[in-house]
Amino acid sequence: TSKTGYKLGCGPYAPEVYRLPFPSRFHFGDGLSEEDFVARELERLREAFYTYAPAEQVAAIIIEPVQGEGGFIPAPAAYMQGLRAICNETGILLICDEVQSGFCRTGEWSAYQHSGITPDISTWAKSMGSGMPIAAVVGRAEVMDAARPGTVGGTYGGNPVACAAALATIELMEKQDLNARARQVGARMRSSFESLQQKCDVIGDVRGLGAMIGMEFCYGGDPSKPAGAVVTTALAKCRAEAVLVLPAGAHGNIVRVLSPLVISDADLERAIEVIEQSVLNAASEARQ
Repeated sequence: TSKTGYKLGCGPYAPEVYRLPFPSRFHFGDGLSEEDFVARELERLREAFYTYAPAEQVAAIIIEPVQGEGGFIPAPAAYMQGLRAICNETGILLICDEVQSGFCRTGEWSAYQHSGITPDISTWAKSMGSGMPIAAVVGRAEVMDAARPGTVGGTYGGNPVACAAALATIELMEKQDLNARARQVGARMRSSFESLQQKCDVIGDVRGLGAMIGMEFCYGGDPSKPAGAVVTTALAKCRAEAVLVLPAGAHGNIVRVLSPLVISDADLERAIEVIEQSVLNAASEARQ
């Protein structure tokens, strides 16, 4: 991660891990169309092979198709497709981190499916086990078979109870079509929050994919002026009404809504109402 809060007091870290800005048009768009923005960002990636490390020495490119801690920012589909093409050209492995976005969260089993690509390796956890401790690494056979049996593993890997929970979870996801439910929940929240944005000038952006919805708070619609204090106040008001919502982003200025996919319509409407009122009240207090 590049989020310093998670690195404080830890280390040392693996050397020669290079990080590039996530392709967020809201933050770095400079007025470009999405097509031109994606072209520029892919060119920046190619330039990194000359300024950071040659492609021949890059083992893998790792990306979250939808940033989690970074603020629920979906990578443009065209960017993901371009990334796949670059990895094909150079022989670099493409790794998609689906730990937070996987298993129906975005309305598909994986967020990368929205761009029609297949990574060489993907990582999974969280929703996979309905609270049981389980994670998985999935990859192309020729990649996964390159490691001899027993060379990759862990003391608690493959716990049978956690595996049974994951299998039952996946079965329920299929039976209840939680991908469709995620799309319904996401559409309802996004519509509501986009309407809220029209009433609240401190909301600079509403975005997301499926049921992963984020609202970025900044002054004057300028992402360089984060309004983290407004988010802190709004979320405290939500907690007081028994609605739990988490912040995200380096400055804590993003409200990320990741509701249970089995939420009832009544609970969803109440949560939206509480969030909207809490945001309006927090924004009003900030202006006083």
